Amino acid sequence: MTAQHSAFCVEEAEEVVKELRTALAKGGISLPPLGLDPVSLAREAPCPLVELGRCSVETARRLAAVLR
Repeated sequence: MTAQHSAFCVEEAEEVVKELRTALAKGGISLPPLGLDPVSLAREAPCPLVELGRCSVETARRLAAVLR
C-alpha cells in the first residue's frame, strides 16, 4: 500500500464519519465517541476503522428506530 493510498483511506474514513454524524444528528442522535479508531491509524499503512463507541439504552433505542 502506498502512502498516497493510505492518506486517501484516512480522508475517506474522516468524510464518512462526518456524514454519519450529520445523519445521526438529523435523527436527534449524538454518539460523542464517534470518530476514527486511533489503533487502526497506528499501522504503517493505516486502514481506519470507525469507532461508534458506547451509548445509553435510550440512544440505542432511538438509533434502532431511525434505522427501521
